Amino acid sequence: MVHLSPTATTCEPPRAWSEPPLSPIPSAALNARIQPAATPPELLRNFCIIAHIDHGKSTLADRMLQLTGVVDDRAMRAQYLDRMDIERERGITIKSQAVRMPWGVTGPTGEVAAYALNMIDTPGHVDFTYEVSRSLAACEGAVLLVDAAQGIEAQTLANLYLAMENDLQIIPVLNKIDLPAAQPEKYAEEIAGLVGGDPADVLRVSGKTGAGVLELLDRIVELVPAPQGDAAAPARAMIFDSVYDSYRGVVTYVRVVDGHLSPREKIVMMSTRATHELLEIGVISPEPSPTKGLGVGEVGYLITGVKDVRQSKVGDTVTNASKPAASALAEYHDPRPMVFSGLYPLDGSDYPVLRDALDKLKLNDAALVYEPETSVALGFGFRVGFLGLLHLEIVRERLEREFDLALISTAPNVVYEVTMEDRGVITVTNPSEFPGGKIAEVREPVVKATILCPSEFIGSVMELCQTRRGDLQGMDYLSAERVEMRYMLPLAEIVFDFFDQLKSKTRGYASLDYEPVGEQAAALVKVDILLQGEQVDAFSAIVHKDKAYAYGVMMAGKLKDLIPRQQFEVPIQAAIGARVIARETIRAMRKDVLAKCYGGDISRKRKLLEKQKEGKKRMKTIGRVDVPQEAFIAALSSDDSGKDAKAKK
Repeated sequence: MVHLSPTATTCEPPRAWSEPPLSPIPSAALNARIQPAATPPELLRNFCIIAHIDHGKSTLADRMLQLTGVVDDRAMRAQYLDRMDIERERGITIKSQAVRMPWGVTGPTGEVAAYALNMIDTPGHVDFTYEVSRSLAACEGAVLLVDAAQGIEAQTLANLYLAMENDLQIIPVLNKIDLPAAQPEKYAEEIAGLVGGDPADVLRVSGKTGAGVLELLDRIVELVPAPQGDAAAPARAMIFDSVYDSYRGVVTYVRVVDGHLSPREKIVMMSTRATHELLEIGVISPEPSPTKGLGVGEVGYLITGVKDVRQSKVGDTVTNASKPAASALAEYHDPRPMVFSGLYPLDGSDYPVLRDALDKLKLNDAALVYEPETSVALGFGFRVGFLGLLHLEIVRERLEREFDLALISTAPNVVYEVTMEDRGVITVTNPSEFPGGKIAEVREPVVKATILCPSEFIGSVMELCQTRRGDLQGMDYLSAERVEMRYMLPLAEIVFDFFDQLKSKTRGYASLDYEPVGEQAAALVKVDILLQGEQVDAFSAIVHKDKAYAYGVMMAGKLKDLIPRQQFEVPIQAAIGARVIARETIRAMRKDVLAKCYGGDISRKRKLLEKQKEGKKRMKTIGRVDVPQEAFIAALSSDDSGKDAKAKK
């Protein structure tokens, strides 16, 4: 029998626990967990953990898994719910993970109520807000976790507002109280001011040592409302995630709202009208555990044997085929790509492998958008849409690791809308698509950025945002030392090195969160790069007219260093339309035609030199500049990508 006492599952390092041991769950309840039927809704609690990146969500989840007895000490490892190697190495959560935990609570008369807690551990980075929003829709409560040494950060606020929009019960918690730099009293007041409450109600826990986690579990049972639904109505279950298993096909994660789902019955996906047989249904505890069915409020998984994840669309409603529901549940909004980048295989023959790899990765990442694209310089590849730069980095690394590909990624850019004078509208995702002719207006995406930083860095942050064409919308002091600044910024200005610059100007104390808010007209131009008078589309860029000269000088200088010298002089020009704004020249390489002359008459040498002069003149008029692949890779790639590509060469 598994006892739910803290002494049975001590955390590392072993320590004496001050909390009183809880009563064990009755054997009937444990048997139900191993082969459970539907749990009554009043004994269910669905909650998620939301926080800024690196505030200890996964560590707290580890302690909960141990204290509830679903993972024993022998099987325990750090970041237990993080399944990918990249997540473990970087110490971040990329995909939300759901897990079911039993928790016994002793009532006033001594009876033990066996609750089932469905917890979802969510990512903390702004690029994966989409994962968080899907998780919130499957919960009634949210544990808002704040680092007791760092306090509230930008993504903390963003996640809090998301939870409030979903009408979730918020449980504020301060984590890492065991750190020497922790200031729980100070930050408890900040949190209480945000969520509206008493600083004494903010729980103090340590995910590392396990202190306070028992009280947190009891608080979840006490405060998070039980799920509501009609058990007698036709079944309706909401799909909040799906992953692809190479052996079992698509595994669909659902939250049952009404009715009951049982194995071996026919189900219908309400948006696609696809019908499947339920081969297996169960809960994650924390490994998949088949059950006899899922009832109102339960979170679990479905396996139908389907190989195409598009038939299990996130946000769709699952119902019984024999007794279908009349209306579907509210759908999610599809994620909108924020940044586009080209992905090309280093070896052109790997193009089919890259296409298959993206198809398979799409099964596990609903936010990935891609379409085929060709480049004169790099050959066949794909234009891929990402939620942000971290998302781009993670996808590229997964493709290289999991599918053994060597990839080149071009510098990221955003989507523009160009309105011509004849009122035609062209969507531009690549500088080469930028139209010529008379342009009436160019619109670019803008975001609302929230920056939190110590008040001493206000001047540095404002200066940085103004150089990036930012517009200050407002500023509030969260406390005497911390300030929240709200800016409207063009997305193109923050996708490169804005976050790095922000961190360096604030000594690492600032945090950034942003969300798209629409588009605005801007004075944008296309800068073309000309080699020997010929335009090279691959090197073109769309920039603000105030920064066009700087880009032209930078790219011309970079190409001068990268392109080898020819037999003739090569001009490199940056131009806006017909107007040249920058120029560099690659000096001609002189071939020593006199090397074979050992003495003799001077007329022989003059004849050879005249012949060389005529040849160079002819070559200059009809010659083509030889641009090696390495130069294209280095000039087009983001810095890291270019270095990696050259190293793999």
